[in-house]
Amino acid sequence: MDTLSSLMTRLKLEFLPNALDSLCEQASKQDQNYREFLEAVLSSEWAGRHQKGLEGRLKQARLPWIKTIEQFDFSFQPSIDRKVVRELAGLGFVERAENVVLLGPPGVGKTHLAIALAVKAAEAGHRVLFMSLDKLMTTLKKAQLENRLERQMQLLTCPRLLVLDEIGYLPMEPDEASLFFRLVTRRYEKGSVILTSNKSFIDWGEVFGDQAIATAILDRLLHHSTTLNIKGDSYRLKEKKKAGVLRPQENNSEH
Repeated sequence: MDTLSSLMTRLKLEFLPNALDSLCEQASKQDQNYREFLEAVLSSEWAGRHQKGLEGRLKQARLPWIKTIEQFDFSFQPSIDRKVVRELAGLGFVERAENVVLLGPPGVGKTHLAIALAVKAAEAGHRVLFMSLDKLMTTLKKAQLENRLERQMQLLTCPRLLVLDEIGYLPMEPDEASLFFRLVTRRYEKGSVILTSNKSFIDWGEVFGDQAIATAILDRLLHHSTTLNIKGDSYRLKEKKKAGVLRPQENNSEH
């Protein structure tokens, strides 16, 4: 191993060795000075490390798919304030351990926005985790049965951003509502939660099977939060309408 290769190995420069020849050629063609060449070298290594880290965080996040803010069709959902979404994309809410609640009927883009904000957070270096409510409840109840609930709660408290999808699609049993409350309490003012729901806050007593516990959950979730109430048609029905498969009046009958 030559001296340069040895040094790169000792310095644990993982990505530079494969890029070095092209960087040297580029420096020669562009007549770079020493400072410019050093900047290009360090930038190449940093870009490789950042991409590897991002890929790892996205894998750990368990996102069902990758969506971005740029892919969101705001023209189809004019009820959404783009300025609010831009502010959320700046991730100040994650830094301040605040929450985001996305409300609206099925298909209006709640999960898309939640995932897009999660991707932004991962790109910024934050640890993220995505779970549907059904998956969350299954995980917590299994941990409780196996006497490792405290450990599971700790694991769910660690991510800087926890995305909980599909709150309200199915009513909760009392023990499930209690577990959900414990998780929200554990994360309160420590980590951010993005939550999507098809139910308005007034219906959360029905969702959690207990008005008192629903009020306690909302008190903690909404204390430091931004709520987006999306009113509009379903994206999934839009293509059906275009194709003439679905008449406009049928929209309200499909869930």
